Amino acid sequence: MLRRYQRSIDYLFGLQKHGIKFGLNRTEHLLERLGNPHQRLRCIHIAGTNGKGSTAAMVATVLHEHDYRVGLYTSPHLVRFTERFRIDDVETKPERILDVFDEVQGVLDEREPPTFFEVVTAMGLLYFAQENVDWAVIEVGLGGRLDATNVIHPRASVITNVSFDHQEYLGSTLTSIAREKAGIIKEHVPVVCGARQPAVQGVIKTTCHRRHAKLYRLGVDYRVRQATDGSFQYQGMQQGWSGLRLSLDGNHQLSNAAVALATLDVLRMAGEINLDDAAIHRGLAKVHWPARLEVLQQQPLIVLDGAHNPQGAECLRDALQRNFSYHRLHLVFGVMKDKDMRGILRRLLPIADTVTFARPRYERAADPEHLKALARTYKQDCFVVPDVASAIQHARRQANPDDLICITGSLYFAGEVKELFGEPTAF
Repeated sequence: MLRRYQRSIDYLFGLQKHGIKFGLNRTEHLLERLGNPHQRLRCIHIAGTNGKGSTAAMVATVLHEHDYRVGLYTSPHLVRFTERFRIDDVETKPERILDVFDEVQGVLDEREPPTFFEVVTAMGLLYFAQENVDWAVIEVGLGGRLDATNVIHPRASVITNVSFDHQEYLGSTLTSIAREKAGIIKEHVPVVCGARQPAVQGVIKTTCHRRHAKLYRLGVDYRVRQATDGSFQYQGMQQGWSGLRLSLDGNHQLSNAAVALATLDVLRMAGEINLDDAAIHRGLAKVHWPARLEVLQQQPLIVLDGAHNPQGAECLRDALQRNFSYHRLHLVFGVMKDKDMRGILRRLLPIADTVTFARPRYERAADPEHLKALARTYKQDCFVVPDVASAIQHARRQANPDDLICITGSLYFAGEVKELFGEPTAF
């Protein structure tokens, strides 16, 4: 089976030659040939520049703690392709992926060659329908309006935040990016929004008004506040909880938790679910989302984070300063060349004592020498060690036991690092 599975995965990744093609027609036609499995699902649709994966994981985990059977579809995967499909926080078995892949491949139309993400999205929706999940939590891949996941008609639409990323596809202004994210808003489907910028809120409010969708905004309709003991309080539209604790580090995760709780609150108001206080506390305390301030090792402390745009880097910087104690900070940095490298470096390098630039094993990876040149404005103590494993070893040699090594720059880079730290690459 291993050989057959690998052939199927190779075929799927071979579809990347078709690149990114926006539009819903190919996905809709593919799903029609599969019997429209997405129409049998109760979905929650989650978009946003950052935090959508963490928020999706929180929603899914809390729903599971309420004894619902919950499917979670996310992208990209870090190490294993099967990470993209989870039911009740259990990664899908490769043999099930093979079954679903065979069904989807069997109805592909060569006149409409699909992209990688379109096929994988169809696989996820078919898999969840076949497994009779009670809820399917679906994370947007890119943007929203023309993303393949936007074929679903959810019970709630969520926009975690809006900032600059993927400008080549989504536009060069916050309002243009917000319009793409707001494309997931459907007629009469409630919307939960964590974005606070007035320009972004204006776009989302206008879209909601046009589509008769009730809007719930962070800081207006629901709020979050941290307590001195590290717990936090959520006050929602009709309900609130205090003494909550979150297993994910970083103050930015409190905003994501508020968005997740507001989403559940909205579903409760619509009569879709009942909420139990103890289940909410349990779910938030046990949610797991890898490569987000993930501790890989102690003495020296090694932290892995997939920050890959300026806002993500800002959240990482704040979390490193607030949530961790250390003497010196050593960055190991690898990034894709189509990202805002200057914006990321400008936020992280001033707090670092040393930085080691590496080259992730991807065609899109930025040249470490180019990164070093960009970094001279902020930091003189820079090193180039292109091989990722060697770069980490180089940082270890510089670090004392009370130092912190932060490995960051890309989720693709994070996946490669997790492999080096023993994450299994196959089943």
